[in-house]
Amino acid sequence: MAKKPIGRLDHIGVAVKSVDEARHFFEERLGATFLYEHRNPEAGYRLAEFDLGGTTIELLEPLGDNSFIAAFLEKRGEGVHHLTFDAPDSRERISELKREGVKIVDEREFPDSYEAFISPRSGHGVLIQIGSGYPTLARAAEWFRKKD
Repeated sequence: MAKKPIGRLDHIGVAVKSVDEARHFFEERLGATFLYEHRNPEAGYRLAEFDLGGTTIELLEPLGDNSFIAAFLEKRGEGVHHLTFDAPDSRERISELKREGVKIVDEREFPDSYEAFISPRSGHGVLIQIGSGYPTLARAAEWFRKKD
């Protein structure tokens, strides 16, 4: 019997040197529609979300040299950073993956959600985020109410 899909693709995270420069490309060349922007100085990044024909693209820019995004850019350059899947039963699915030997590199609990990241070593070179609700999902209603 086929395994149930982990969830629906929520967004694609793209590491960029400059959100402003990349925004111009995604909006002017590809026709993306801006959704919102957020800065997280504690974690060292700025992000901007865009709708591109029903697919959400998340541009991630480092805020300082110690950011995980700065490290990514130094090692790999600009490009796809992660895929995020909306999995309403994320806790159960992550537990199942762990039992199957999949390497999980980070888990986070929020008041109304849970998320975890599958290591690129287990994900064939791709960092995969699995979660539910705010702040994990790009289209969570709270993002559209949130004011920085």
